[in-house]
Amino acid sequence: MTLSACVQPRFDAERAVLLAAEALQIEATAVLQLRQRLGPVFAEVVQRMLAVTGRVVVTGIGKSGHIAGKIAATLASTGTPAMFLHPAEASHGDLGMVTSADLVLAISNSGESQELTAILPMLKRLGAPLVAISGRADSTLVRHADLWLDCAVEKEACPLNLAPTASTTAQLALGDALAVALLDARGFRTEDFARSHPGGALGRKLLTHVADVMRTGAAVPRVGPQAGLGELMREMSAKGLGAAAVVDAQDRVLGIFTDGDLRRLVEKGLDLRAVTAQQVMQGSPRCIARAALAVEAAELMETCRITSVLVLDEQGRLCGALNSNDLMRAKVI
Repeated sequence: MTLSACVQPRFDAERAVLLAAEALQIEATAVLQLRQRLGPVFAEVVQRMLAVTGRVVVTGIGKSGHIAGKIAATLASTGTPAMFLHPAEASHGDLGMVTSADLVLAISNSGESQELTAILPMLKRLGAPLVAISGRADSTLVRHADLWLDCAVEKEACPLNLAPTASTTAQLALGDALAVALLDARGFRTEDFARSHPGGALGRKLLTHVADVMRTGAAVPRVGPQAGLGELMREMSAKGLGAAAVVDAQDRVLGIFTDGDLRRLVEKGLDLRAVTAQQVMQGSPRCIARAALAVEAAELMETCRITSVLVLDEQGRLCGALNSNDLMRAKVI
């Protein structure tokens, strides 16, 4: 049994919070110091990445390897084709993934990781430009690199100054800075981001249009302006929207009648047998274009405190309707 195994750990809550605060401060300082090193070299790296006809191949080992994987994923999802290359696997065949049309982004704080330095001569022989993210100017990695982004930190957040903490945070922040600069330079838009994330909630919100989820044709409750209240109620009940549109002969919306309107009429004690749809409808109802995003319809309902909305085509005619339940079924809300 080792000496450390015999020692019972003592938890000190105050010390734990103090160390956590110090770690955050060290890492925040490390990231902020990167701002002072941004300049022409950073701009040239961005320019070279923009010009790449292949992919940005991001590589690193150990903790830097995890950071490299995340940076590759961020680049790929923001418009820059990218992939992660494991240095150890590269020496056993995966180096064949890299071509002269690619750009290699190699990450190592020391710049001396054996698995990484072993493949540097081969990468250079392939003719792929090499960009280094490293904390040491005199390292093997930087000597082989065409361009170097300095991510040196004064110290690690680890109390022993050993575990990669502040250094990996700086690498990650620098990778994010590259991704942000690249997506802006490419004119990357919200719609482009959504196309890279079709399976998640974000993709549904940014790719689903009103036309994809609205009710159409006979499923849209509508009556003419001279329809009686009985006909209006039958249309509402049959279609289950909780409302009905009042339209003219060209399907242009004149107004809307809702369940809430009916309750208010009953409370007033009016003779409902004699009224027409035009007399009881609400004029200027909330409408939305069928080309709009479904999430815009959800925002309109929330802002106006309504549960359904009418949909218009490009000529301003009624072509559909939807309510909050339709949006929930589509998982837009």
